Formats: sequence, structure tokens, C-alpha cells
Amino acid sequence: MDRILITGALGQLGTELVPALQEVYGTDQVIATDIHNGGQLSENTRFVVLDAMDAKTITQIVDREKITQIYHLAAILSARGEQNPHHAWELNMTSLLNILELCRNRSGIKLFWPSSIGVFGEDTPRFNTPQYTVMNPTTVYGISKLAGEKWCTYYYKKHKVDVRSIRYPGLIGYRSLPGGGTTDYAVDIYYKALEEERFNCFLAPETKLPMMYMPDAIRATLELMQAEESKIRVRSSYNVSGMSFSPAEVAASIQKHIPDFSISYQPDYRQGIANSWPDSIDESYARDDWGWRQAYDLDSMTADMLENLRPRLARAI
Repeated sequence: MDRILITGALGQLGTELVPALQEVYGTDQVIATDIHNGGQLSENTRFVVLDAMDAKTITQIVDREKITQIYHLAAILSARGEQNPHHAWELNMTSLLNILELCRNRSGIKLFWPSSIGVFGEDTPRFNTPQYTVMNPTTVYGISKLAGEKWCTYYYKKHKVDVRSIRYPGLIGYRSLPGGGTTDYAVDIYYKALEEERFNCFLAPETKLPMMYMPDAIRATLELMQAEESKIRVRSSYNVSGMSFSPAEVAASIQKHIPDFSISYQPDYRQGIANSWPDSIDESYARDDWGWRQAYDLDSMTADMLENLRPRLARAI
């Protein structure tokens, strides 16, 4: 029976991945950890306050609980990382190397580690960005993710560590607040649409970026981890994308439900980060290798976001 350990479980991805893993493997088989003891997870979740840099304690948990899968989600994202680049590099890089080394010394552990479209850069083809292409990231977050991809490939080829990864685009979900990423406007805009019927966007109206609705992202993660090892050709990180849209397009989608919603634009330093990222992604390797297919487009995501956010915001009043 698989036993799961998750680091960074209170982040945007973790808060939705934890219940999904509990549903698949059983609540008692999943141990969620984070540096903060937050209340976002269900009361019956097995939760441990843990610094992702604490290799000794992680190893103790893995041995004691007989962990077979690790989802290493702890990271500092793009916008926050630029505010303290040395700390972002240390956390993102050292914690991954500690986990890879742990997996090297403990046979039979399957590792998931998320990468990002942040690995690309201004020299990368912007449209239908290939799986294998020029990557010159412009943020410390992207640099750390690109280095991480290389380390994951190294540990697979050198030590046969079964590491799997997805280059996530911007993730949009209703269970957690934005966490410091450049694509976070696409989460915050739905909150502001319901609370204030207006939104001031830190990106220009035509800035189109790859995005994915959280249910699709969770399903992609589970499908990748459940795929037969022989089908996994990419050990750096798979390109995966759900859709691409701009702030103006998501605003128009919201206005179909909230006609009085208005949006203004005040681009800041995050515009430069967004300009270095792709417009759209080629995800053919994920489709061919493990059968990835998206379920949501912009309008179906908008309808689901607003439907689920309304009662959550009402309870918070």
C-alpha cells in the first residue's frame, strides 16, 4: 500500500492535492507537511509542521512511515523570489537536492517535483513552445526550476530515482489565495469580481499566458504519477497546459456572469517576468506518453470558479 509524504502542503497546489491523494490512497496514508500550521486542510488530515530544509526530520518521517511516494511542493514562487533571490535559491534548490539524495538512498520511492513555465525565457519560442527548446530564465525562480530539472534528469540517469515532473503554467483555483506568482492575477480577479466588481491588474490587457484550472492540474499530477514507469520518456519535466488567455479575455468571461464587473490596468515589475514566458505550450509529449487531455476551457472554468467562490466568500463575512 502506497504511503504519501507532501512538503509545502499549504500552498496553492498542496491544499488541493492533499484531499485528492487522500481520496485515492486513504486519509491515514497521506502525511501533509509545511513550515506553518495552517487550517486550510481537513481536521482529519495527518499534518506535521516541518521545514522543507530539514533533511534529517524528513528522513526520519520517510523511514518511520515507510513512505513510498513524495510530493515535494515546497518552493518560493516567481514574484516573491525576486524580492529575496538568495533565499529563494537556497530553499528551492537545497530542499530538492536533499529529497533527491534521500530517494537515492531509499529504494522504491517515487518522487513528484513541480517545475514551471518559468524555466523558459525571452529567447524561447513564444507560441506552441516545444518540449525541448532554448531555456534562458530571467527570474531566480525560473533559474532554480531549470537547475532542478537538470538535477532530476541526473538522478534518474545516474541513480535510477523514479522522479516525475510537470512544468505547470499559471494555476487557478478557489480553495486558496494567491501565493506570490506572476500568474496570480488570474486567481485574484475572481475574488475581486465577487467582492468589489472591479479589479486592478498588474499585467497589461493583452498579456496572454498559459493557464490551467486546478482540477485539471490535480488530475494531470495523479495521472503522471500513476502511469507505468516505462511510459515516462521525459525525466526533466513535461510541458502541460490547459489554455492560454489574457487579462482582457478573462475579464470578458467574468462579465458574462457579472455584467457590471470592470477592470483597469497598472503593469508593474511582474509585466517583465510575464513578457519572458510563453504565450502557448506544446504538450504533445504528455498527450502521447500518458494520455493527458484537459477538461476545462476559459468559460467553463469561470463558471465553476464563481459558483464555488460565492458560498466560500459568504461564509467568510
